[in-house]
Amino acid sequence: MGPLTSRCKRKLAQPLRRVDRWNRFSQIIAMVKGLLIDLMGVLYVGDAALPGAADALARVDRAGLLVRFVTNTSRKAKLEILAHLAALGFDVAPEHVFTAARAACDWLTKEGYAPHLLVHPKLVPDFVHCEHDGPVAVVVGDAGPYFDYDRLNAAFRLLIEGAPFLALAANRVFRDADGKLSMDMGPFVKALEYASGREAMLMGKPAPEFFAAAASSMSLKLKDIAMIGDDPEADVAGALAAGAGQALLVRTGKYRAGDERRAQPGPSAVVADLAEAVDRLLG
Repeated sequence: MGPLTSRCKRKLAQPLRRVDRWNRFSQIIAMVKGLLIDLMGVLYVGDAALPGAADALARVDRAGLLVRFVTNTSRKAKLEILAHLAALGFDVAPEHVFTAARAACDWLTKEGYAPHLLVHPKLVPDFVHCEHDGPVAVVVGDAGPYFDYDRLNAAFRLLIEGAPFLALAANRVFRDADGKLSMDMGPFVKALEYASGREAMLMGKPAPEFFAAAASSMSLKLKDIAMIGDDPEADVAGALAAGAGQALLVRTGKYRAGDERRAQPGPSAVVADLAEAVDRLLG
């Protein structure tokens, strides 16, 4: 029998390629059992849901993947975050949202400290159930326009007297409602660290404990998790360093060209948006 023609070779290869695609798809499903998804910059920017985000979450739900939403947002209490998500068309259960404020409250309760808050007034309700007697710990969030000298100096004086120093995050920037980048809380945390000679304990991303707690709430290990976010440091490098199996960087929100090279470990993939991230993970 003579050699196979090119057409015959292509026909024989097609079923094999389909098998290969199915094997790769099966491996992805086996590897990724849950997702950690950032909120601002991934689901929405300001008061606008990002195109395709709601449909992407619906696909994740149909695929049976567990999801937790992890956010360093600290200008809003959790109830306000949930109301904002609902207004944008996202149906998110309260227990599926992990905030840095929640992590800080858990630490304060465990260690027996009352919070001295340097945060935005809208975040204060998330701390009403914390202990308010006894020794204090300084808790710094994104106070925005409420970062003034007197409040910063009051926190500084407590720190040099030995108060524990909790930072809800250390993000450099965020994409503001006007579409431009604005300073996040990180520069103010660094200023207090420099002045006091004290290093802050991070409560939110990229703290490994924060990612681990979110994964644990799904009864999953971090190696079985994929993180999707717009911050190369807090979302991507933080998740991978904590032990996440994958971390995808979206080119929405605060993303700027070249961000994928600005932190290590680098992203598992760089994608246009949440929809493409889900396409890549689900096949």
